[in-house]
Amino acid sequence: MAVADTLRAPRAGDIAIAGVTGAVAFSALLLIRQLLADLPEREPATPAVGTASWWLVAAVIIVQCVLLSWARHAPRTVVLSVAVVAFLFALTTPGAVFDIATFAVPVAVFFGFGVAPTRSAWVIWASAALLVAAGSIVNGILAEGAEPILAFGEAAVQIGGLFVIPLLLAAVLRARRESRESQRRELDALRRERDALVDASVARERTAMARELHDIAAHHLSGIALMASAVERQIGTDPDAARDAAVQIRAESTAVLQNLRRVVGLLRDDGAAGRSVETFASLPDLVERVSADHDADVQLRMLRSASGRPFGSGVGPLAQLAAYRTVQEALANAAMHAPGADSVVEIDDTDAAEVRIVVRNAPAVTTPEPPSGGGYGLVGMRERADLVGAELHHDRTSEGGWEVRLAIPREGVVDETGPDKEHAT
Repeated sequence: MAVADTLRAPRAGDIAIAGVTGAVAFSALLLIRQLLADLPEREPATPAVGTASWWLVAAVIIVQCVLLSWARHAPRTVVLSVAVVAFLFALTTPGAVFDIATFAVPVAVFFGFGVAPTRSAWVIWASAALLVAAGSIVNGILAEGAEPILAFGEAAVQIGGLFVIPLLLAAVLRARRESRESQRRELDALRRERDALVDASVARERTAMARELHDIAAHHLSGIALMASAVERQIGTDPDAARDAAVQIRAESTAVLQNLRRVVGLLRDDGAAGRSVETFASLPDLVERVSADHDADVQLRMLRSASGRPFGSGVGPLAQLAAYRTVQEALANAAMHAPGADSVVEIDDTDAAEVRIVVRNAPAVTTPEPPSGGGYGLVGMRERADLVGAELHHDRTSEGGWEVRLAIPREGVVDETGPDKEHAT
């Protein structure tokens, strides 16, 4: 037994198990003479109570029980030690009580296999088994006068009872313990995965907040910038028009503050319930508002299916919100880079697999003022499209304008009898 293991105090449960093993062994030692009373030929081999041989057997039992108290701390050392004690007892005091000296062996084997690594312990199990088998053979030949072949057979049977059965029982219990540990690790992994998903959701929500703030600011502030430039030109020549533009600037400022409050309200517990989510149904209001704010002709075309299904069927709320923000950003870019140009917003719901959205504006009527910064409008469109699995394309048109195309896949299969395009403006 290692010095470090010896210094460790044995567990109360191990002491109790060692005590029970000793009590069973002492009970057998006290009763064995009575059990063999009907066999006169075996009586000389059973020591009488109080004799030197009896006390030797008692000492062997006590030593083995003390060793068992450290079975969990030094299992391999304990297994080998109790086997050595049993072997020495068979050499010095052979007799019918040899089996009592092996009571501690299966207990030590059971604890040893349950605690010690299996591969590194097989040499210990084999050595202990050989010692017990040798002690059984020596005891059978010297004390009982058995033939060597018969003694070998009895030793094999004894090894099966002292080693094989405890090993099988320990293997079953160890497998159950490892199964429970594996389930616990799996639950921990699932818990960590859930936490990671929550963190990812929070990160996506923060990204969505950034896009929302940018979209609101870009949509309204671009209009404010255009109207402010108009006020600067009209203030000396057309005070009434400049006054009307100032009123519009105030309305735009109020609108952007309200929208920013709505987005910031998402960060509060009492603000989430009042949030409205924009969908395809909100596009007519958006187009009408942009037409009025930027003094441009913006047409909306909603191409419906002949099957009679609800418009936008199979497109979830998040995807419809992404489509709404894409249209809003495209119109804001058109107002900034092509002021006064006519625009067309087309929502094509005739395809059974996807909804196609096109925002196209004509070339600029007047020379636009250079933007103050690079902006993140196209980047935000791309991120929103990737978030919902849509395809986004944008490029200049052959007439010199700009076109944004978004294709959103439907979440399920939609029955389609055939296209029937109805234009709504």
